[in-house]
Amino acid sequence: MTIVDFWASWCGPCRIENPNVVKIYNEFHSKGLNIIGVSLDQDANKWKEAIAKDKLTWTQVSNLKGWQEPIASQYKVEAIPATFILDASGKVVAKDLKGAELRAKIIELLAK
Repeated sequence: MTIVDFWASWCGPCRIENPNVVKIYNEFHSKGLNIIGVSLDQDANKWKEAIAKDKLTWTQVSNLKGWQEPIASQYKVEAIPATFILDASGKVVAKDLKGAELRAKIIELLAK
């Protein structure tokens, strides 16, 4: 299972949520959870600084195009943070969960 996490270094709510996502990743990565971070940043330095500061150890991608990010367009992202949980086949099984709700959904899906 994979979480596609849309965020940006300049997004306050994203940065507040990042520690929750880190905790979930650290707890469940060994059980099959992966995360791909997709940034809507335009400044590579600020993006990389945020990854380091927030300890985001999973794969991070960005075309540094802000809201013109093609992956965000593909997922029809209109606000961030935005999370999409994909099952093994790549189907979206949940979206826009945060904190305890996100953790509970991961536990539920990993139990299947």
